[in-house]
Amino acid sequence: MSTEVAAPGPADRPSRLEQDGPDHLVIHWSHGPRTRYPVRAIRLACKCAQCVDEWSNDPLLDPASVPQDVRPLRIEPVGNYGLQFEWSDGHGTGIFTFDTLWELARSVGEIHA
Repeated sequence: MSTEVAAPGPADRPSRLEQDGPDHLVIHWSHGPRTRYPVRAIRLACKCAQCVDEWSNDPLLDPASVPQDVRPLRIEPVGNYGLQFEWSDGHGTGIFTFDTLWELARSVGEIHA
C-alpha cells in the first residue's frame, strides 16, 4: 500500500535498515517514512553494467538466474547518496541511490508514513 508521502530530499537518507521476515527489507528514512521491499525485487532492479547494457540500456540479467531465496548478505553505505548490496547469489557491484530505492518502493514495495 503506497500513500502520498513526501519523497526524500537531498539531506534525507536511510536511518535504519531491518530484515522483515526472510523475504523483505524495511528502510526507515530520516524524514520519517519507512519503505518495505521484497528483497528479490531489489536484486532484480540492479542497473550495474553486469545487469544492464551500458549503451542500449537493455537488460542483461535473466530473472530466472536469480534464486527465489536470494538475500542480501551485506549492505554498505556509498557516500551520502546510496547503498551497495552484496547478495547471496554472488552479485555485489550494483549501487542503489536513495532516489532509486524510493522509486522502487513506489513500484514494487510499500511506503508507510
